[in-house]
Amino acid sequence: MRLAKRTIICVLLFAGVVDAGDATAQSASGPTIKHINVPAPTLGGKQYWADELLFRGYRIQRNVLTGHYRLLDEQDIRRAWGTFDECRAAIEQIKRREKLPPLSGKVVIVLHGLGRTRSSLSGMAEFLEQNGDYTALAVSYPSTMAEVEEHAKSLGKVIENLEGIDEIDFVAHSLGNLVIRRLLYDQLNNSSHHTVDPRIKRFVMLGAPNNGAQLAVAISRNSLAREWIGVPGRELADGWADLSTRLATPPCKFGVIAGGKGDAHGYNPLLNGDNDLIVTVEETRLRGARDFLRLPVMHTFMMDDPRVQTATLSFLDHGYFIADDQRHPIEKPPKK
Repeated sequence: MRLAKRTIICVLLFAGVVDAGDATAQSASGPTIKHINVPAPTLGGKQYWADELLFRGYRIQRNVLTGHYRLLDEQDIRRAWGTFDECRAAIEQIKRREKLPPLSGKVVIVLHGLGRTRSSLSGMAEFLEQNGDYTALAVSYPSTMAEVEEHAKSLGKVIENLEGIDEIDFVAHSLGNLVIRRLLYDQLNNSSHHTVDPRIKRFVMLGAPNNGAQLAVAISRNSLAREWIGVPGRELADGWADLSTRLATPPCKFGVIAGGKGDAHGYNPLLNGDNDLIVTVEETRLRGARDFLRLPVMHTFMMDDPRVQTATLSFLDHGYFIADDQRHPIEKPPKK
């Protein structure tokens, strides 16, 4: 029995689900043995951890499988683990010891898509920080491992734990847009005033499957591929009718950037209509958008394209992608 338990832990370590320090404590018999917080390098497992607090390179994350937390520094060294409160206490000690100033001003939260990690938007985050008056926070979440609703709850905790911030903006790629729309839905429907956080001002959507995704439907028909796209991928396919009813149209100013060739076939002729290889142009469109822009870019790397980055910063700063007199708003349906 003990050998089997050690084997399981070794497998989890290899897969990066738990950290080396975590496994040392968890391998002991019984859950009541106190864990030891020793700084230790992590072994990956980015698809198993959700950020819930970010502060100047430090992040408190929750493990989607075990529910326990860890505190990482900017070098991804684990500084503490256990409960959220224990990790929060650890970061407060670090703040005092290193005399770290509080956050202030504007924050732009950058959110990745399905099967990706926060590093996929590191270029966008760096561009926004270097060229705009923003602190860019690239948020990580285990995109394939849980429903959009759960990802939205974790993102909500990130926002709740942003202290001293005057403005919050969003830039999201692909599935990340639906996570934010679900967060806004929850805020509108669960708060006593039916309003979103007043600090939320602007939102740029990149390659957003705002109307579902043909490709997800096609992939979901294959049993092996269904496992690869994970829970949210299946929500985009056969679960879209339910998921779509719980996605808010952002009440803040938002713009949509789509990838496409400007013809009837796009980069993927197997999809109906112009597309970025993964999402069609029409699937990105969302009524109420203040501006809409199609660029000849493909889905996977659109966030690294200089034209996309420049247009994104322009919208965050001014509310348009190119110029105010060149906006292409997507009109809301007339009120009945």
